[in-house]
Amino acid sequence: MSLKRILMTGNEAIGEAAIIAGCRFYAGYPITPQNELTAYMAKRMQEVEGVFIQAESEIAAINMIFGASTTGARVMTSSSSPGISLKQEGISYLAGCQLPAVIINIMRGGPGLGNISPSQSDYFQATKGGGHGDYHSIVLAPATVQEAMDLTILAFDLADRYRTPVIILGDGMLGQMMEPIEERKAQSVKRKTTEKPWALTGASGRKPNVIRSLFLGEGVLEELNLRLQVKYKNIASQEVRYEGLYLDDAKTVLAAYGTMARLGKSVMQQLRKAGLKVGLIRPISLWPFPSEIFARTAKKVKDFLVVEMSAGQMLEDVQLAVNGQAGIDFYGRMGGGIPEEEEIIKRIKKLITKNG
Repeated sequence: MSLKRILMTGNEAIGEAAIIAGCRFYAGYPITPQNELTAYMAKRMQEVEGVFIQAESEIAAINMIFGASTTGARVMTSSSSPGISLKQEGISYLAGCQLPAVIINIMRGGPGLGNISPSQSDYFQATKGGGHGDYHSIVLAPATVQEAMDLTILAFDLADRYRTPVIILGDGMLGQMMEPIEERKAQSVKRKTTEKPWALTGASGRKPNVIRSLFLGEGVLEELNLRLQVKYKNIASQEVRYEGLYLDDAKTVLAAYGTMARLGKSVMQQLRKAGLKVGLIRPISLWPFPSEIFARTAKKVKDFLVVEMSAGQMLEDVQLAVNGQAGIDFYGRMGGGIPEEEEIIKRIKKLITKNG
């Protein structure tokens, strides 16, 4: 029996996914273009007997989910670019205390307050730490409204599995667009306290738990960091996700994530109909980055064209992965500018002509 299909925006799908995944504590602060998500959580949390708080600031919101996470609850906050910047200290604290949390960033143009148009200029912030210290957040980048729902559910599972913050990196286009998705019935997945023995649930019948990120004893903080690095290596080996299309015969490969990968797919299909051997790699996990597929593909293609709504941030990870084994070109738009199919097609044809 097929599931019923309903229309939802990306913001709404993320909110419903959080409910399905068992999120029962949400704290956020309004900012365009993710306000529909906050509004959705305000309504749905009442219906599932969860807690919704419109915090007094982004800083307050991230610290509220920090506190709720210590109790073992599944927690989420959301914002857009400058608001996520304000949350960076709290995200570092979550990583340092090894607390699971899901953070949604529906990116907008920057730097500064910028504008409310879609952008992908927070890639560095999300994938390279963002806050202070040697830590990583898992970063997932949906390209469709359906995937926004599916990856958000996955984000809660990964956050609990590895006791780490997980970031869903979308943009204003994905948050606002409406697409048909498969309706899913919310199932209770509330976790028993026995499944999170580290949680602060009261010390009746057991030794007290302590959750902290301040370690002043000589060598103690380094030991924590070493344990974190072991965890990050495990995540990097287990949680790489990507989509690869026509890589067996491609001579030129588009590289794009999120909504730009939708554009890339359209361009690829048009060019293949014209007889040009073009493929696509879409990173779904931005951290850990799918470096291996880029390295393997680089051995048999002539060029990559990286397309982003930024000055070239994922571009650097592609360059590191390819390591000079193939040519790399870049086309990006900034400050809310959206790349155009015609310009991408021109770039690819120019590369093909250059290489004969």
